[in-house]
Amino acid sequence: MSEITPDLVRHLASLARILVTDEEVDQLAGELAVIVDSVAMVNQAVSGDVVATSHPIPMVNVYREDAILPSLTQEQALSGAPESADGRFKVNAILDED
Repeated sequence: MSEITPDLVRHLASLARILVTDEEVDQLAGELAVIVDSVAMVNQAVSGDVVATSHPIPMVNVYREDAILPSLTQEQALSGAPESADGRFKVNAILDED
């Protein structure tokens, strides 16, 4: 069992700039001891031959060949636009610029 003393809790609280009462120090000492012990148990359970993983199922990237396909012409793309000008979509200005 780890030794989380009230003095250690007060020191950690001062580092974190947290004001704690004596009652909170006693409560936090117990809670922090449980957390530290739990982490120690997990560390003991994991032996050195277990590979760390971020995902339980192996993942691979799926790639496909790039293929040039026909696309819309400029006129077709602009055909559904409410307004266009000079071969571009025309929209209202959103900044104070011309």
